[in-house]
Amino acid sequence: MATVELTEDTFETTVLGDGIVLVDFWADWCGPCKAFAPIYDGASEDNADIVFGKVDTEAQQGLAGAMGIQAIPTLMVFRDGIGVFAQAGALPGPALDEVIKQTRALDMDDIRAQVAAQQASPQQPADPA
Repeated sequence: MATVELTEDTFETTVLGDGIVLVDFWADWCGPCKAFAPIYDGASEDNADIVFGKVDTEAQQGLAGAMGIQAIPTLMVFRDGIGVFAQAGALPGPALDEVIKQTRALDMDDIRAQVAAQQASPQQPADPA
């Protein structure tokens, strides 16, 4: 499956859907991004059941800012609408394959329970001292 270009208009509906979504934040001027691109594209061909999205941080600066992107390339992984992985830096092929393998193996019922527990616990105010 080919990668899909994500924009501010399509990002949220894409990552909040069911299944696994990988997102590569990149820019045309970025050497490591260009080195990572064939690895990412190859993984998309090998994993047709996963959505592989790309965000051009130059064209989508608001989206990159909203997602807290400070270095590129940055890879984010979502499963069933929950962010489960984020890392800056180009990954070698075997490392990307391992991220995909670990994402597939996640117990999403447990992850959803953890998210619910975090959202239910009252936020502690910062210690003024």
